[in-house]
Amino acid sequence: MLLIPILGDQLTHGLASLAGVDKADARLLLMEVAEETTYVRHHKAKIVLVLSAMRHFADELRADGWQVDYVRLDDPANSGSFTGEVARAVERHRPSSLRIVEAGEWRVQKAIEGWSGQFGLPVEIVADDRFICPLPDFFAWAASRRELVMESFYRQQRHRTGLLIEPDDTPTGGQWNFDKDNRAPPPKARPLREPQRFPPDDITRDVIALVEGSFRHHFGTLDAFALPVTAADARALLDDFITERLPRFGTYQDAMLEGADFLYHSRLSTSLNCGLLTALEVCQAAEAAFRRGEVPLNAAEGFIRQMIGWREYIRGMYWLEMPALGEANFFGNTRDLPDFYWTGETDMACCADSVRNTRDNAYAHHIQRLMVLGNFAMLAGIDPAQVADWYLVVYADAYEWVEHPNVLGMSQFADGGRLGTKPYAGSGAYINRMSNYCKGCRYDVKKRVGKDACPFNALYWDFLDRNEGKLRGNRRLWQPYATWNRFGEETKAEVRAQAKRFLDSLEGAAPGWARAVPGSPYE
Repeated sequence: MLLIPILGDQLTHGLASLAGVDKADARLLLMEVAEETTYVRHHKAKIVLVLSAMRHFADELRADGWQVDYVRLDDPANSGSFTGEVARAVERHRPSSLRIVEAGEWRVQKAIEGWSGQFGLPVEIVADDRFICPLPDFFAWAASRRELVMESFYRQQRHRTGLLIEPDDTPTGGQWNFDKDNRAPPPKARPLREPQRFPPDDITRDVIALVEGSFRHHFGTLDAFALPVTAADARALLDDFITERLPRFGTYQDAMLEGADFLYHSRLSTSLNCGLLTALEVCQAAEAAFRRGEVPLNAAEGFIRQMIGWREYIRGMYWLEMPALGEANFFGNTRDLPDFYWTGETDMACCADSVRNTRDNAYAHHIQRLMVLGNFAMLAGIDPAQVADWYLVVYADAYEWVEHPNVLGMSQFADGGRLGTKPYAGSGAYINRMSNYCKGCRYDVKKRVGKDACPFNALYWDFLDRNEGKLRGNRRLWQPYATWNRFGEETKAEVRAQAKRFLDSLEGAAPGWARAVPGSPYE
């Protein structure tokens, strides 16, 4: 008999470990384990999403004729770890071998690689073909280049998939990238309606009750939980995005509008990252809408680039750089994460609204994550490990393989430029250009110093100043440094003093809060 463990981010009916398997001679093992809910103190909505999706998936597998061994979190005999539950399943079923799709996270993969010796059984680890670029191909691409620029990888991915490629092998529209058309400030009119929601059914309500009881001190609220927890719901959300939001997604993908939590974004990342959808199917849907004339090219290309370009590139970089990436701290930053990242209590309107969205929805779109919350953390010199933990905690689509490169590499530049060609640092001017936050903020975005000056302004110049020894040679920063050099010494001193006063006023949450495990067995 073959034992096939399925992890909580592998909820795909076409999973590679199931291919060619005789259902009568296999047991599928799905495990809810405390270790995975608490290695960071995940947002309540993330825990509900994964556990509910797992329970729905198990029911679908049984209906499809599979024999499923399902371990619930509240089972008194639950060992609390993947390895412990596989060990118990080996005792129950006495399999001749195990088969599992490679894990998405480094620490879980290392555990799997020890199973054969631990259990005395053959363990076949199958490549995860839900990703378009196999890891050996990515490693070969990386080994052949001095600089690992995503754009060149993305072009290979277009050829690999045939997406937006014409019969003569040229890119549709005559160019590869339409990003210059995708930087409009926020629209004056909000989207016609909120995106489709999926009210909790009985299974999800049971999970919500479990989470509210056992994880009551975790970050976030479940008052508005309405995420897709089945493949059918995820496909319905995809259809809704393609019809209602994708036509304007490209133009406004970098825009921010206070109180408009989703704008034209898809919200598909939670479904993609736990396996309810695959990147290829959502890209094919976007391309089909373009071919039908329902979606402009800049929108279709921008969305596809995020899926087969950036998402796949980030996954490859994670496996290329781990485990060293987890310890990266290029700037040597040591300041504790400010308390407002948990409470949302700050007079900076952009940060307050982004944290509120994060708390209420376990979501914020990529510019809120990168150019508001991530930008502030880097400018303020926050310890990148604490920043990375925070991102893992608060977002329902957060898994280490996607967060570590995006946060430690792109957002915090903690890898020193291995992933990004320059730090994503910006003053208040960028936020003002791409949002309406500054209009209602108590700080004046046009002021650099003074009690009402936007904190991002002095922090931006202070960041460049204190890191000049590490950044001066970056060819993409010559203009900001030329501007800084034109400031008089008195002006520079005022900027430094302004930044210091603000940083001294920050209250940091207790270090390690995101990973603390007090009280109950789960919290």
